[in-house]
Amino acid sequence: MERARAAEPAQPSLDPEQLRQFQQFQQFQDYLKFTEAQKQSGQVVSAQPGGPPVPPPPPGAVVQAPRPRLPMPRFVKRALASVLSALIFLAVLGIAGKLLYDHFFPPQDDTKPASETGGGTYHANKILSTEPYEAVRKVYQQIAQNRPDLACGYFDIPVQDRFARDVNAADCRQAVVTLKGQVRNVNDYAESISPRQYDLNATTFTINSCDFPITGGPALGTFTVTKVDKGQWLITGHTPGPATCPAPTS
Repeated sequence: MERARAAEPAQPSLDPEQLRQFQQFQQFQDYLKFTEAQKQSGQVVSAQPGGPPVPPPPPGAVVQAPRPRLPMPRFVKRALASVLSALIFLAVLGIAGKLLYDHFFPPQDDTKPASETGGGTYHANKILSTEPYEAVRKVYQQIAQNRPDLACGYFDIPVQDRFARDVNAADCRQAVVTLKGQVRNVNDYAESISPRQYDLNATTFTINSCDFPITGGPALGTFTVTKVDKGQWLITGHTPGPATCPAPTS
């Protein structure tokens, strides 16, 4: 017996690397046997990428299936679509309304003086006189009070420059300042033009300063006034005249 044992060859020893590879090979064989057994029993075993295989659930365990996502009811979809359509319609309606309002009623720039805006904003704002003679009287009044921003606002914009040229000034504002320096009596000059009867159906009048007793300062020539929006009267023309009117003939 001892001789037989001595005749058996000795087992070769494995280095650590060979031992590790051998163990991995055994694990791989075990995994193949395990998956083959699962396929034969009809069970499916899933594994996460990069991880070990997931073991099957224990026998008799209840596996909950994932809950199906409930579809949105049709009436909810229709309601949401109706709300969205209504919001879009209201937005478009609001933008269109704003554009129309700005077209017919342009905003007034309060930072500009009336000498620049008065002749153009009467369409939307009642800023002029509603009587033809009063429109001219206000020019005398604002000159007497040294208010070029208001005096020039009673003229149509193109006529502002014409009025300035007629009194030898660079612009309407300078014309008012120059004429103010020639005013001797503020109260008398402010009331130089008095109201008179006129044809209510007429839309244009010519008002000559020398038809009135101009006192306290220079006469300002002849004005043309035209009836415009909202029953207002705008100065649409001017011609120069004598600074001192001749005495009326008897």
